[in-house]
Amino acid sequence: MIILIAGVALLLIGNLCYMIIKSRSSKTDSLSDILLRGQAELAGRLSQISEQNRQEQNRIAEAINEQKLAVLKIMDEKLLAVTKSVGDGLRQSTDKTTETLHDLRERLAKIDVAQQKISSLSEQVVSLQEVLSNKQARGAFGEIQLNDLVISILPPSAYEFQVILSNQKRADCVLRLPNPPGTIVIDAKFPLESYQALRAAQTERDKADAQRFFRASVLKHIKDISEKYIISGETADSALMFLPSEAIYAELHANFRDVVEASYRAKVWIVSPTTLMATLNTVRAILKDASMREQAGLIQKEVGILVEDINRMDDRIENLSKHFDLASKDITEIKISSGKVSKRIKKIEDFELEEADHHLALEHKMVENE
Repeated sequence: MIILIAGVALLLIGNLCYMIIKSRSSKTDSLSDILLRGQAELAGRLSQISEQNRQEQNRIAEAINEQKLAVLKIMDEKLLAVTKSVGDGLRQSTDKTTETLHDLRERLAKIDVAQQKISSLSEQVVSLQEVLSNKQARGAFGEIQLNDLVISILPPSAYEFQVILSNQKRADCVLRLPNPPGTIVIDAKFPLESYQALRAAQTERDKADAQRFFRASVLKHIKDISEKYIISGETADSALMFLPSEAIYAELHANFRDVVEASYRAKVWIVSPTTLMATLNTVRAILKDASMREQAGLIQKEVGILVEDINRMDDRIENLSKHFDLASKDITEIKISSGKVSKRIKKIEDFELEEADHHLALEHKMVENE
């Protein structure tokens, strides 16, 4: 529109200039005629410009329509592509969501199973705590663990459980070994409450009190074992104190060395499940060695008897050999006599044949003489 106005203005200015120039060249024309001709030319020019403008607007409108159609077509294609992509994405998302839900259900099922196991384990832990809080039940727990270890390693002839000694004290386990060392007693009743107090202590003062209580309890237990289960002439000169926990064993050797040394002096050897297993394997080796020594004595005795039998058999073989020699000599002499007899029989046969030949010769002569 601005271009059109500018064109009209330029046209007007050009017409005015043309009329001025023309008016100067032709003085005979009047001013009104000039104006009329200018207006007519201006109207024609304006009509021509209007027509060109209309044609240009039509071309622009057609171009815009074509551009709009092209844009609409592209937008339709893009929309279809986006719709397809969204549909594929939704389908994939649905598949993934379904798979995720399936995995989630499986995981929830596993979690339910694990939760049930955890609940069962919690009940077992509570039961174990109840066992360990009761002194008698705790003693039974240690005895069961001790029994399992002994039964799994030693032969039945090498141990006994709940044996009453001559002093009327009941031993948890007795190992029957040859002298030395003899019968060894194992005690499984450890004062666990003192160790629990030591583990539960929080402040430094509580820890010090718990350490004193733990030390005194273990020393008293060592003394009781030494007095009850070491009997001269009946048991070995030492006994075993079984700890049902490796942690207690480690605590004693790490922080209570004086208690361990006191057990050495009292000849009460402190053992944990692991060290007791090694001790029992050593006991089994001792029993095997003793059995081998016993068997070696029996074998030596049998070998001596066998040597006597061999010597006796040598004598009999020698006698038999002498008999064979005599028999061989007799057989040789019999062969000689038999040879002589055969020769004599042959001579007799030869003699008889000579006589027969002589008789035959005489008979031939007699026949010839006749």
